[in-house]
Amino acid sequence: MKRRLPILALLGAWICANGALLDAVQVFAWARMFSQYARTMDAGAALSRTFDPSRPCNLCRTVSRARDHAKTQLPAAVENSGEKLILAFHQPRPVFFLKDPAEWEHDSPACGPFRTDPVPVPPPRQLS
Repeated sequence: MKRRLPILALLGAWICANGALLDAVQVFAWARMFSQYARTMDAGAALSRTFDPSRPCNLCRTVSRARDHAKTQLPAAVENSGEKLILAFHQPRPVFFLKDPAEWEHDSPACGPFRTDPVPVPPPRQLS
């Protein structure tokens, strides 16, 4: 339970930040409209009337207004150009070596000591 709540909260925040919440509300509105129309009509007619753009329900109009409002919140340069908005850009500083890497000393303390004698191997054990 301790891990489930933060994961669900993070998932909810991600859904809200990506605008998928409006998509979920729109799907809910379509499902509700279809179930209301299916009570009195056959499935084909209910489906065609559900997705008829000339007959939106109140929830569909609310989602449409929210999407229009979200589009007005975007900067004009991002909306019209199709380019991505760069929020952060980190350019690393160039690395300069004082010595040529071929001239580096191999027995420096940074490399650690080299072993010259063979590694002792214990004799094989006899299976009984």
